[in-house]
Amino acid sequence: MKKTVVILFTLGLLFIGLVQVFSQPSKDDFMISELNKIEKYLLHRDSLNTKISKVTVAWHLDHSLKVINGICDSLQKSKPEIFKRKFNMARIFSFTFGFIPRGRAQSPKSVMPPDTIKTEDILSQLTTARNKLIGLEALNEKSNFKHPVFDQLDKKQTKRFIEIHTRHHLKIIKDILNE
Repeated sequence: MKKTVVILFTLGLLFIGLVQVFSQPSKDDFMISELNKIEKYLLHRDSLNTKISKVTVAWHLDHSLKVINGICDSLQKSKPEIFKRKFNMARIFSFTFGFIPRGRAQSPKSVMPPDTIKTEDILSQLTTARNKLIGLEALNEKSNFKHPVFDQLDKKQTKRFIEIHTRHHLKIIKDILNE
C-alpha cells in the first residue's frame, strides 16, 4: 500500500513537471516562423478543399491574424492585479499536447473574417501582428486574457495559446493544400 502511494505520488510529480515543460511557449523568435508561413500561404489564398474545411485558406489566415491582434489588444488593456490562476483541465490538455481538436469550437464574431477577404487586409494585419507580438515582451507577467474555454490566461499562457491556435490553423491550411 505504501509503495503504491509513493509510486502514484512520484508519477503525479512527473506529470506536473511535464505539464510545466510542455505548456511553455517557444522562447526563441516567438511566432516568427508561424507568421512567415502565414505570409507564404497567402499565395494560395483562394485554395479550398471541402473535405478538410468549409472555408478557404484566406479565411484561416485572416482569422488567425485577427485572433493574434485581438488577444494582444486584450493583454495590453488588461489589469494584472485582477489575475487569478484557476485549474482548467481543457487548458492543461491542450497546452501540454499543443493541440486543439478540429471543428469543436465556434469563433467569436470579433475574430470572424469578412465575407470578402482582401490580400492587402491580410498583409496589413500581418504587419500589425508582428509589431504587437514584439510589444508583448514589455507587458507585466500577470497581464491577462479571458478565453471562453481555457478561462483566464496570464501572459505566458496567452502566448502559448496564440502559438497553439496559429499552428492549428496552419495545419488545416497544410491539409487543404495536401502538403
